Amino acid sequence: MDLNSKEKVEEGSKLDGVGTVSNNNMESKSLRSISSKDMIFRADKIDLKSLDVQLEKHLSRVWSNNLEKQNQQRPKEVWEIDPLKLEIKYLVAKGTYGTVYRGTYDNQDVAVKLLDWGEDGMATAAETASLRASFRQEVAVWHKLDNPNVTRFVGASMGTSNLKIPSKNPSDGYTTLPSRACCVLVEFLHGGTLKNYLYKNRKKKLAFKIVHQLALDLARGLSYLHSKKIVHRDVKAENMLLDTSRNLKIADFGVARVEAQNPKDMTGETGTLGYMAPEVLDGKPYNRKCDVYSFGICLWEIYCCDLPYLDLSFAEVSSAVVRQNLRPNIPKCCPSSVSNIMKKCWDANPDKRPEMDEVVKMLEAIDTNKGGGMIPEDQVIQGCFCIVRRKLRCF
Repeated sequence: MDLNSKEKVEEGSKLDGVGTVSNNNMESKSLRSISSKDMIFRADKIDLKSLDVQLEKHLSRVWSNNLEKQNQQRPKEVWEIDPLKLEIKYLVAKGTYGTVYRGTYDNQDVAVKLLDWGEDGMATAAETASLRASFRQEVAVWHKLDNPNVTRFVGASMGTSNLKIPSKNPSDGYTTLPSRACCVLVEFLHGGTLKNYLYKNRKKKLAFKIVHQLALDLARGLSYLHSKKIVHRDVKAENMLLDTSRNLKIADFGVARVEAQNPKDMTGETGTLGYMAPEVLDGKPYNRKCDVYSFGICLWEIYCCDLPYLDLSFAEVSSAVVRQNLRPNIPKCCPSSVSNIMKKCWDANPDKRPEMDEVVKMLEAIDTNKGGGMIPEDQVIQGCFCIVRRKLRCF
């Protein structure tokens, strides 16, 4: 073999070692020897968004596992429930960040709200940690509340791994939630929501004494919360519950916050459109007076057994409430003692709205013996509930 041939053989042997020779056997052998660190990727073929999602889910799982260990090691809070005493029966309602079930705890009927804060993997570990920290702070306030017009807090849990949660399909047994999920238990009220009660009475309307009682219950509940520096931020008929005696209790503290010392610390469109104060709709700083505004809308709704702004879109309502001072039309048959409270509560200037304890006093001063309720639809003359005999207004 000449020198040139020998050099070619040696060169071929070296190439064989990195798997680049065309020989099939040698290529197969060399490919098996390639490690992941030797592989080359094309940057334009990498889905960075997908990698970010996978990484976040991995970090979330790691965070959840660590959280579970921390929950087992930390001392128990006074408000924490014993999972063994809780029986979750069936689904009542489902929202964006949580699900409400009916259940029993220690032989008492309870509403169980499971908070998972959205789809698994959508919230970052930092966001979830912040939400849980806020939840812990709020629960520490909730469990101290004691008022006949506020739903009674039963207990809460910072984890749900020990809970038996029914699946949508009973045959599937139980389901589980991520370790980050929390739950809160409150008394279960059998009378349903104020919204449903008003809807049932939308045609025959409510006697004035019932209007007065419901409004006073709501006002007293809000006055109590404000005395504890709590702003509900989502006062509406759907978040008010009734017991079997028609006593009203404020519920759903899902967006409630302990009032900030500086109003600028409380911003953002929190609440439900038709009940939201102009300053909230406009993204300006707000305080407890946003609840007073919402109460004014609720008072109108209780009196009329109707919903405000049914024919307007979200954009139309937002713009008109802020820039054109849009408010619900008050029926002429509404007693001035009630209409004046509505107008004072929904004043565009928060500083001019009364405190809720003042509203309580105004309501307590109303004489309900003279009547003043809305006209039932079957008694309306020629389609107008305002132009009627006085005796029809008083029931």
